[in-house]
Amino acid sequence: MNRFKLDILRRRSLIKLVCMMLVSTGVALLAGCSQEQKAHQIIVAGSTSVQPFAEILAEEYMKLHPDISIDIQGGGSSSGIKAALSGTAAIGMSSRDLKGDEQSLWSAEIARDGLAIIVHPDNTVAELTSMQVQDIYIKAVDNWAQLGGQDGNIHLFTREEGSGTRDAFVSLAMDNADVTPKAMVQDSNGAVRQLVGDDPGAIGYISLGLVNEQVKPVVLDGVAASHANIINGSYKLSRPFLFVANGDPEGIVKDFIDFVLSEEGRQILTREGLVTRGAEVQP
Repeated sequence: MNRFKLDILRRRSLIKLVCMMLVSTGVALLAGCSQEQKAHQIIVAGSTSVQPFAEILAEEYMKLHPDISIDIQGGGSSSGIKAALSGTAAIGMSSRDLKGDEQSLWSAEIARDGLAIIVHPDNTVAELTSMQVQDIYIKAVDNWAQLGGQDGNIHLFTREEGSGTRDAFVSLAMDNADVTPKAMVQDSNGAVRQLVGDDPGAIGYISLGLVNEQVKPVVLDGVAASHANIINGSYKLSRPFLFVANGDPEGIVKDFIDFVLSEEGRQILTREGLVTRGAEVQP
C-alpha cells in the first residue's frame, strides 16, 4: 500500500474518532440535561380525593419556584402508597390511614376531610341515619319512598376497590359491611358528583371539600356535614389526607412538603374547603 493511501486511511480513522468523541460528548450532555431535569421534578401520585388540592398547592409552589416541575397523578390511595414504597413517586397521596407494613412510610397529615353523602338538589330527602345509609348500600332499601321521599328507585354510586374514599366510607359509614355489587362503580369523586348531580334518583359519597351546587349533602344522624362539626368531632365521617414518602423527605421534595404544611399552605387548603387545624407530622 502506497503512502498516499495510508494517509487517506489515517485521515478517515481520525475523522471517525473525532465523530465518535463528539457523539459521546453529545450523549453525555443529553444525559446530564436529563438528570438535571429529573432532579428538578417531583412526582406526586395517589388519592383522587387529595389530587385536586395537591394540584392547587403545586401550582402555587411552582409560581415561587419556576425551575421546579411537580407532576400530580391520580390512581387511588393504594396506588399512591405503592408508588411511594417503590420509589415510582417521591410523594404518595392517601385519603385513608396507613395499614400494616404501610406504616413504615414517613407520613404527614396535610389536612382532614369530611365524607359527604350526596343526593340530587331536587331530592326531598335531606336527612338520613347511619342505619338508613347502610340499608341503602346493601340494597335492603331501594326506593326513596321508603325513606320519606318521592316514589322512585334509588340509583347507587360508589368508588372502586382500592379507593381511599371507598375504604373510609365502608369503615366509617357501613361498619365494614360490603357495598352491594349492584352499585355503579366510578373511579373519581368528580365522576360521582357529576352523575349524582345529573340524576334525581341518585345517591353517592364524595369528599366534603368537593361538594358544590351540583349536589346536596344530607344531614347524617342529625349532624350536618360541615367543617365546624368535623373540628368538634360531632360529624363522624372524617378522614385524614396524607402525604407519604419512602424515608425522610429531602431536597426539593422536603421543601414542597414544608410549603404545604406552612401557614400559607394551610390557608390554601382551608380556602378550598378542608380542615387544617392540628395538622401534624408522624415520624
